[in-house]
Amino acid sequence: MKKYLYKNKKTLALGLSIALYGCTAQDISKNSSPIFTVKKSQSQYNTDYLTRDVRDDIFYFVMPDRFHNGDTSNDMGDITKPESYGGFNPERKGFFHGGDIKGLENKLDYLENLGITAIWMTPILRNQAVQGDMAGYHGYWVLDFTEIDPHLGSNQDLKQLISAAHKRGMKVFFDIITNHTADVIKFKECHGENGIKWSLDSGLCEYKSQKQVKNGDKYTVIIPENSKNIKVPQWLNDPQFYHNQGDSTWQGESAIYGDFSGLDDIDTDNPKVVSGMIDIFKNIVTEFKPDGFRVDTVKHVNTAFWADFSPAIMKHAKSLNIPNFHIFGEVYSGDVKVLSHYTTKGKMPAILDFGFQGAAYEVFVNETGTDKLKTLFDNDDHYNDGDSRADMNPTFIGNHDMGRFAHFLSKSKSPLNQQEKLAKIKLAHALMYFSRGIPVVYYGDEQGFAGKGGDMDARQDMMPSKVKNYTEDKLLGTTLTAANNNFEQSHPLFTEFSKLADIFKSHKALRQGVHHNRAVTSGGPGLYAFSRVELTESVEYLVLFNTSNKLISARLDTTSDIYTDIETNEAIKANSRNILPLNLAPLSYRILKADSAIKPTQLGQLSLLNFKNGDQIQGDINLSYQLEKVNNAVVPVLEMTTEISVNDSEFTRVSFDNTLPLTAQFNVSDYANGSTVKVKSVVTNFAGETLKLISEFIITK
Repeated sequence: MKKYLYKNKKTLALGLSIALYGCTAQDISKNSSPIFTVKKSQSQYNTDYLTRDVRDDIFYFVMPDRFHNGDTSNDMGDITKPESYGGFNPERKGFFHGGDIKGLENKLDYLENLGITAIWMTPILRNQAVQGDMAGYHGYWVLDFTEIDPHLGSNQDLKQLISAAHKRGMKVFFDIITNHTADVIKFKECHGENGIKWSLDSGLCEYKSQKQVKNGDKYTVIIPENSKNIKVPQWLNDPQFYHNQGDSTWQGESAIYGDFSGLDDIDTDNPKVVSGMIDIFKNIVTEFKPDGFRVDTVKHVNTAFWADFSPAIMKHAKSLNIPNFHIFGEVYSGDVKVLSHYTTKGKMPAILDFGFQGAAYEVFVNETGTDKLKTLFDNDDHYNDGDSRADMNPTFIGNHDMGRFAHFLSKSKSPLNQQEKLAKIKLAHALMYFSRGIPVVYYGDEQGFAGKGGDMDARQDMMPSKVKNYTEDKLLGTTLTAANNNFEQSHPLFTEFSKLADIFKSHKALRQGVHHNRAVTSGGPGLYAFSRVELTESVEYLVLFNTSNKLISARLDTTSDIYTDIETNEAIKANSRNILPLNLAPLSYRILKADSAIKPTQLGQLSLLNFKNGDQIQGDINLSYQLEKVNNAVVPVLEMTTEISVNDSEFTRVSFDNTLPLTAQFNVSDYANGSTVKVKSVVTNFAGETLKLISEFIITK
């Protein structure tokens, strides 16, 4: 017997997760019968790309070079620009394969049928074509920040793609880099008198610390004669705008100031660089009108840069009538405190949710308890400040760096056959689509791609591949191989993802609703239940997952007398004690919609825990509030906003929270010693009732 833990809605303590209360359920085979059926309801979906909330989008992350070749004339790049010419070898996985911008445009029907509403491409700006024994097919070796890489097409090709996508209501996102450029700057001590060696040919160049550099222990900078003016804009050719301290060891200060495996690390501490990079990407927004940016290597850039960069780009986009321009950063960490640092202190609107990816891996691959998911979502409060929130974070289960989810399943704790792998892939994607966050499909996953690992082993061709390493892979759910054209819309994963998209678009609560944990399993696979509640309707969608290979029967407290399965129309009636009987097949999910709205949550008394007026504080503030005498609501419908005033200035919003425990996290380290901070928190239950609490603190340093 497994124990399913249910979330209690009672008094909270500072820094602790809410207690769980103890209904139990058994794995049994008895089925419940439907009482009656009702018509499935739908909510209207905004098909206008310009005004659509980004939380309503479904992303498709694609590497254009590996997708579809729409123009073979550009396979070698531009012969008039030698640094961006060559590197085409479709038989080697580390070289260009011929996919391009026109190829993407030619496959918009395919993406639209998959339910995709936003295309996110790996970097597409003009690269150094070859460095050492590999090519810049991936786009991360930028030389020119004003034009598209000629292997992928022209600026006009990109504009045409964006126009064609927009006509279908689809958005286009660019993957951008501010941390580094291609490897042009060399060091005499590492790369020879003429600087002709590439860093990876001769091994990493030993990192010199800031202290060493300050004391005169510097590298001798060399730029080969034919490379002195190949970067655009021109200021990027000046070595003074780079750190020039050798290669990063990914630890300590080198993670910020070191070269990324030889790539020239830009000095983003320099005010001229900050303004220069902002201008570069303002110009890109002006020329191409993309719908947002994914930002590469965020944690390898100083946080102050992001605090300047992101708001400036967002403001510029809005001035060009792109009201919902969205920016999300890549921070390769699953630690919520590390990730949220960049949305709070760094003022980025969102961050790519590696925490979600890690939790999904634990649950579906390592077969841990689903309480890992509860822990993930309980920590969402860390993101919820004045200008960012957890549900703005894109979520994913595999990518071009770490590898594909189908490959991860080959490492599963329990051996899996093909059907079990397909079932887990479907289940993991359903979790991604219906829990909080913006779902991201990695290209090829819908065709059963698996691969043998991360990086180049996870960057297969959708078009017929000539890479032996790829063609030897066994694809899931099909008899095809990578040697075939893999755009099969009858593939079982394609049809499943299309179905998930239809459900996602049909119910606003599954896109924008507040995420409430409802039931979890500890110690191994089992039940995970959560609610999504869209606050303007306050109707509960109860989403249930069975991660085990056994049928589960469970009972949950209800917010309504009747729930309806949104796929089958089966209606399930609660018993006289307001308990809902549920059966869930192995490796499956269900979504049940309540037939009535949740009653407003009663408010009691709001009090601050562990702090008193006049207490001294410094650095991060993590406040927890006690909401006394709240009725024991199954799903509380509340929201708390927190504002601060420093030395009697105007109040500024710094946090919000819409799930228990009610908390606020923000940082006051930038304010002067002795400053007086007033904190105002207001709780509303969306029924016209509010509670207000004002506290006062003194900053000490």
